[in-house]
Amino acid sequence: MYKEMQALNLTRRSFGALMLGALPASLLMAGCADDAVGAIAGSGTLRAGVRADVVGFGYLNEGTGNYYGLEIDLVSELVERLGYGDVEFVTVTPDDRKEMLLAGQIDLIAACYSIADSRLENFDFSPAYYDDRVVAVVQNSSLIEEIDDMRGLTFGTMAGSNAAPLLSTRLYEIGFSNGEVVTANEDNSDVSFDTWRLLQFPSYQELSDALEVGAVDAMVLDGAIAHTYMDEKRHAIEGFVVADQSFGVATQKGSELSEPVAETIQAMLDDGTISALVDKWD
Repeated sequence: MYKEMQALNLTRRSFGALMLGALPASLLMAGCADDAVGAIAGSGTLRAGVRADVVGFGYLNEGTGNYYGLEIDLVSELVERLGYGDVEFVTVTPDDRKEMLLAGQIDLIAACYSIADSRLENFDFSPAYYDDRVVAVVQNSSLIEEIDDMRGLTFGTMAGSNAAPLLSTRLYEIGFSNGEVVTANEDNSDVSFDTWRLLQFPSYQELSDALEVGAVDAMVLDGAIAHTYMDEKRHAIEGFVVADQSFGVATQKGSELSEPVAETIQAMLDDGTISALVDKWD
């Protein structure tokens, strides 16, 4: 959820705080109790929040009802090593995954969820199992080759992801923008800065469609997710990386699940299991 815009001409830091907004107090209270976790390691069914739309990481075949991808295999192995009787995969999105974990609707998140300081305030994370980059993708026909070609143009991101504040920070750091918000609509889905405009979309498919029809000039997203929407008509802007990031398994802060999950993921890194899964799905 986003905070309401308090005033125009916000700094890049204010914009980042705005985009990552505070969570409802009721959800934060729910996240404080260990009993919000639906199962304890070694018994029952573990409910894993996973993606359903990212090929190679978490993808749902709606015809069969089966999930496929690196994170699906990783969670399946995690569940077996922890001794759970079963696993229930629950589809999550960037908009709802944190609220679902805080409210105890799922026991963990393995959904292209990057480890970030802002998230560590509310969640525990396992060691990183995948390193990635946030990139900017354009149509070849746009003739955009470098980031300076984007001056005065429009970037698109998915609402609920951390791409927007990361992009705002990066453009400020490289001197592309002064970081000030000039205008913004109520839900921050349309924000204008001094040298660029930001549009946010409810889904990655809508973001990709917006790039195809020219509603945005570049879409900014995780490289792992960009792979799903790339074709011979698109390329990432060369020499421009919005941010480096790493994916980890998130659990409720201080929960009984946090330590065994972290230890098991580390063991899977040490014995080569995760490396083999990455090679399988690359």
